[in-house]
Amino acid sequence: MGVQIKGPPIACRGTTVRSLRRVRVPGGLCRRMQADGQTLEVGQLTPLVLIVVIAVVDILTPHLEFYRLLGAAPALAAAMFSVAGTLGIGVLSLGVGVAVSAVHHDLGQTASNFTVLTITVVTLAAAYASRVRQHREETLAQVRVVSETAQQVLLRAPPQHLAHIDVEVLYQAAAAHARIGGDFYEAMQTPHGVRLIIGDVRGKGLPAVETAAVVLSTFRVHVHSAPDLASLAASLETGMGHYCLNVPDGAAERFVTVVLVEIPDGEPIARVLNCGHPAPLLLHRGKVREVEPSAPSPPINMADLLGDHYQVDTIPFATGDHLLLYTDGVSETRDRTGVFYPLTQRARRWAYATPRQLLNHLHQDLRAYVHGIRDDDIAALAAQRVAPCDWETAELGRSVPVQRGH
Repeated sequence: MGVQIKGPPIACRGTTVRSLRRVRVPGGLCRRMQADGQTLEVGQLTPLVLIVVIAVVDILTPHLEFYRLLGAAPALAAAMFSVAGTLGIGVLSLGVGVAVSAVHHDLGQTASNFTVLTITVVTLAAAYASRVRQHREETLAQVRVVSETAQQVLLRAPPQHLAHIDVEVLYQAAAAHARIGGDFYEAMQTPHGVRLIIGDVRGKGLPAVETAAVVLSTFRVHVHSAPDLASLAASLETGMGHYCLNVPDGAAERFVTVVLVEIPDGEPIARVLNCGHPAPLLLHRGKVREVEPSAPSPPINMADLLGDHYQVDTIPFATGDHLLLYTDGVSETRDRTGVFYPLTQRARRWAYATPRQLLNHLHQDLRAYVHGIRDDDIAALAAQRVAPCDWETAELGRSVPVQRGH
């Protein structure tokens, strides 16, 4: 974002340049410039500054004829202003060029006429370039709207409170300006307790997004009816198999690593099924440990190669405990020396934080730790079991209006 300038923009309201025989900057130009972006940014002053610099240098060194460079101003304006703003900068450049020619007493000569013609041609070309740029920006804005809509459908934010479980999520796509990628998550309340999923599709781009949508839609269809996590994983495998039969070649080579979690309402436990995914972290009374599976389970879409045995492990999960689920975009973040991000060690600092605070700390720490451009998506889900009284108190605080004194 540019720095907004408070007060009248430079050269507005007919500001004069005395050294150029009172050549007035068109007031309409200022209005058009302000209409382009509501407020004039510092970067948008560059064409005006360039015009002033060229004119001043030309007057101080008339033998060098610097005013022939005035065509650079509208060319530069094409990257910042609308067509009208670019034409305004071109007209201003043309007026300054004519004024400088008059100062040098060569107005109407061949060299001066050629300069005027050059500025005119450059201005028209810059106006066309500005229109093309605007069209591309409009297209990009429409694509981003579609992307945001797709994210809301695919990666909708789960409720913050599910039974006695507080849930928060973090997501950041690796691609610049992207909203969705191959990482995904979901949290839903079912007759069997709160069920969570986090996953990572092998590959990138639109095929990964499509595969993530298949797995998530299958999870949402079967999460309520599946009697246990092993049956739910088998349903995900079947859904991926059907998907691979109905898409072009290449889908069969994709696989998805997932972690499924089930947190029953009446028991201080959690059941975890890990299908080739990074191990979740359990934060219990200031201590952090990785929840490694007691036996491996195959990633989704690899049961034909590795077998369809799914191992469900039960871990203690009492009031105040956290589960942190994440993708390899978190654990495989590297610093300048190539060292992986020490997630387990860093998480000890945030063992007593709320799920939202935990993910905020994690996000800030990752941004400070990473070196270079991130090439993988980041997804994390934090779940905490809270006491019923804590949840009810929080809900009551939201529903009761705040009384303010007069």
